[in-house]
This record gives sequence, structure tokens and C-alpha cells, in this order.
Amino acid sequence: MLRNEIDDKYKWDLCDIVKDEKEWDSYYKIVENGIKKIGEFSGKLNNKKTILECLNLNSSIGEAIERIYVFAKMKMDEDSEVSKYQALTDKAERILVDYSAESSYITPELIKLSNEQLNNFANDIDFKNHSCYFDSIIREKSHILSESEEKLLSNMHTFTDNFRAAFNMFDNVDVDFGIIKANGEKIKLTHGTYSMFLQSDDRNLRKTAYKNMFGAYKKMINTIASIYAGNVKKNCFYAKVRGYQSAINKAMFNENVPEIIYKNLTESVDKNIKLLHDYLSLRKKVLGYSKLAMWDMHTPIVNEVEHLYNYEDATKLVKEALKPLGEDYAKLLDTAFNDKWIDVYENKGKRSGAYSWGCYGVHPYVLLNYTGVTHDVFTIAHELGHAMHTYYSNSSLPYEKAGYEIFVAEVASTVNEILLLKYLIKNASGNEKKYLLSYYLDMFRTTLFRQTQFAEFEMISHSAYEKGEALTAEFLCSEYKKLNDKYYKSTTLDDGLIQYEWARIPHFYNSFYVYKYATGITSAVVIANGILNDSKNVESYKKFLSLGGSMPPSEILKVAGVNLENKKTFDIAMQEFKNTLNELKELTRG
Repeated sequence: MLRNEIDDKYKWDLCDIVKDEKEWDSYYKIVENGIKKIGEFSGKLNNKKTILECLNLNSSIGEAIERIYVFAKMKMDEDSEVSKYQALTDKAERILVDYSAESSYITPELIKLSNEQLNNFANDIDFKNHSCYFDSIIREKSHILSESEEKLLSNMHTFTDNFRAAFNMFDNVDVDFGIIKANGEKIKLTHGTYSMFLQSDDRNLRKTAYKNMFGAYKKMINTIASIYAGNVKKNCFYAKVRGYQSAINKAMFNENVPEIIYKNLTESVDKNIKLLHDYLSLRKKVLGYSKLAMWDMHTPIVNEVEHLYNYEDATKLVKEALKPLGEDYAKLLDTAFNDKWIDVYENKGKRSGAYSWGCYGVHPYVLLNYTGVTHDVFTIAHELGHAMHTYYSNSSLPYEKAGYEIFVAEVASTVNEILLLKYLIKNASGNEKKYLLSYYLDMFRTTLFRQTQFAEFEMISHSAYEKGEALTAEFLCSEYKKLNDKYYKSTTLDDGLIQYEWARIPHFYNSFYVYKYATGITSAVVIANGILNDSKNVESYKKFLSLGGSMPPSEILKVAGVNLENKKTFDIAMQEFKNTLNELKELTRG
């Protein structure tokens, strides 16, 4: 379908960001002029007046550059074949690079000030919009080296950041997973088709896809181990030279998240691993196998009851499910649905997938590629969770404090998904209810248990290197197998290939990231249950949505009643998994 064939009511209206190209040009000139002015402060950040002028100018440039970049990119996402918006996006990207280069001196200059001066600025009413920025400089100052050492480390990034690029080149370009036969057709196995095949009800097809995929990593395991070990060594090197206790200590410090949260997560999952084993036993029973294989983990154990929702019915369903969030939240949803915040249907040239995005000073937008299946209804709820989080934060805070950290970024979206899921489960019966319960359990398995398994592997590999262990392929595969045995061995065949799974996880090159998926679903379960159990919790949740980046992210979660520094918080999520499992067991008896 071409974009001009879609009714305008199903398209977003980006005029709230920029009315037309003439206005886009005016914002571009603001950025151009700002870049020229921002350079004039270099070497002069030593008094209140100059620092305040510099930071305020920097913010105004940042807001303007957001508008031109977001508008250009979102117009290109509508239809990537329109050359005009390709050119605007390229132009915005180039000036963003110029801006970054011209303003790069600001933090290094301010770090040279004494802690007393920085604290005074952080507490000065004139710097109230910038107080969090000064707090972060004070936190980081003890780990900043001399100017010459910082310059040396900066230059080293040109080659120490190549490990992820090397893995991506192998994983997306060079590796060949072969051809497999599916439904009488020969199909090239790729990352995308592999995910599809693993959900097939044809067990032989799943097995073939699995063995082809993992066999390819096995063949190259020494090369991949060398790349991964290099990435670990890089992390440990930077942690050591900057005076951190360990690589994980550096990663958690940089996110301003207490390290105890990582420990609480892994220990809580370890304590409750029998719940996963119980779920796997149910999966084995329902599928009718004497023993599960790793290629049986993604195929549905209950077939979905086919539903096709037109978009209007889907929006009504989402609004109904999210009613517990209160009237003002409901009104915002109506505004989003009715005032063209959302680009609904797929068209030729449109970006695939879904997202929520926007810029400060304008309501957020949502891109969908809606087809009407149940998963698409969950996507609406998910992306509107992001959008409402952004809306509340931007409406409550200045530009400098509105952006929230990745640590909390998936919480609001997952809260919405859980509220929708619980609403559907409550109103479902028969096979549909069983499917929804199994869907929820799989969400736990893939997001809480699986991501924690990955988080444990990262902790093991980095700790081993810091203790002097050689990160050989044999060592890495052996440690991963031990982990996988802990999670799956009680119910699963030893296929000899699962030890190579670590080698295909791209997130390992964005180190100590995966644990946030697990803490995110834990937080969302606690919040969603709190809201459903007591409507008074809605206000604290909205306060959480309104705090943006104005506090450390773990402290912001506490406002919503989630204390990840307390292990009992993780017990709530585990109890949710157990209750859901017991409910599905009861429905599948006999």
C-alpha cells in the first residue's frame, strides 16, 4: 500500500514539531549560530556568569537540534524512498557531529573546578535546571585522570571499540547458517528465519534450524572467543585505570545504580530456579515429550486463539485494560489516539517495527505497523507506555532533567503490557485463557530467567579475567554449559551444542546491559500488582513517570514502590510466576 492511499486519520501529524521546511531551516540556523557562539566559551568556564550563559546556550542548541533531527528522521521513517527527507536527515546528522565537537570541552573544563565550587553551583537556584549535571560531574570526578591521560584514553577508543564491530561483521555479514527445507521449500537460515522456525510446531524443523545455527558458531568458536575476550579485557582495563573496583563496579557506577541490585537479581533467580524447572516440566508434559530439547523452548505450548482486531477495537481494548491508571491517563490516551500522535499502518517504504519517539516541548509520537493480530494490540499498549512516560516527564521537568535513564526506560511500557495481559486473562476462558497464561510465563522465562542467565555469564567472564583466568574458548564454553545446566538440565537433553550459545549473543558487546531487562519486568510486575490491588498506588506511579532523570534511577523506582535493593522485591515477581504457573497447571490437568 502506498502512503497516500491511507486515510489521514491513521497518520501522525509532525507539524507540532516543525510546521514546514521553512521553520525547519529557522531551527537549523539557530543551531548553526549556537555552534559558533558555544565555541567562544572554551577556556573561560571559571566563573558563575560565564558558566551559566554557556550551559543555557548549550541547552537551547540541544532543544533545537532535537527538533530538526527528530522531524527529519521521522519523515524519513514514513517513507525511506523520499530523497528530500534522506537529505534533511543527513544534514541534521552532520550538524549534530559539529555541535558535539564544538561543545566537547564543557565537561572537561568544569571537572577542573573544585568540589566546593561544583557543589555551590549544584545548590545555586540560578543553576536549578543544571543541578543533576553538576551532581554527575562531582560523582565522576574521582575517576577522571589528568588531561594528558584522558587524551591518551580518548585516542585509544579508535581501536578498543572495534570488538563489537568485529562481532557484528561476522554475525551479520560473514557467517553462513546454510539452507534448510521447510514446508517443501529450501529457505536460507538467517537470524530472522531462525526465530520463526524455533516457534514452528514441526519438531524436526526446529531441531535442524537449531543445529545449523549453533553449528556455525561452533566452527568459529575460537575466533569469537578471541573477540569476546578482547571486549572483556577492554572493560577491565578501563575500570582499572580509572580506579574502579571491577568492570561491573564501573558499569553500575556509570548508570548510578547500586551494585547490590545486580547481586540481588542473580541470587533471587538462583534461589527460585526450581520454579523454572517446574515450568519446563509442564512444557514437557503439554508437548508430550519424554525429554525436552533446547529447540523446544520457543514453540507455543498452547495454540493462540486467532483474533483479528480492527484498529478501533484494539484502541478500545487498550483503554479498557489501562483504566486502573486513572482518568487523566485515560484522557491522555484519548488524545494520543484522536489527535494524530500515532502512525498506524504499514506502507511502502515505511520503517518496520514500532517505536515511541519525539522531542522536548512537543508531545511524543508512536510509529506502528498494525496488522490486527493480538501481538499488535500488545505493541500499542507497550509503545504508549513509553509515550506516557515521556509525556509526564517532559511536562513536569525542564529539558535538562526530563530524559530518563535506560535502567527505567522499559518499566512503563511493560506495566502497560502486564495490565493488558491481566485484563485479557480475567475476561478469557478455555483455550484462550490457557494461551494467555502461557504467554505470560514465556515472558518471564525469556525476560527474567534467560536475561539473568546472560547476566551471570557476563559476571563470571569478567571476574575470571580480573582474577587472572585465561578467557579461552574452552573456558567460556565450559562456564556457559554449567550455567545452562543449572537453568535447564533437570528437564532437558544435553545436545552438545548449547555450550556455544554465549557466542551468538550480541548484547554481550554492550556489557552489563542485559540485567536491565530482568529488573525491568520485576519492577513492572510489582507496580502493576500494586495498582490493581490499591488504586492509591496510581498517584505514586504517576509521580515515578514524572521524575524523568531528576534523581538516580533506582531512587525514582522507589517512588513507585519498587526497592530493588531489597531481595523481597524479587520475591514478588517470583510469586507472580508461581501463581501463573499453578493456574495454567490447573487448567491443563487431565
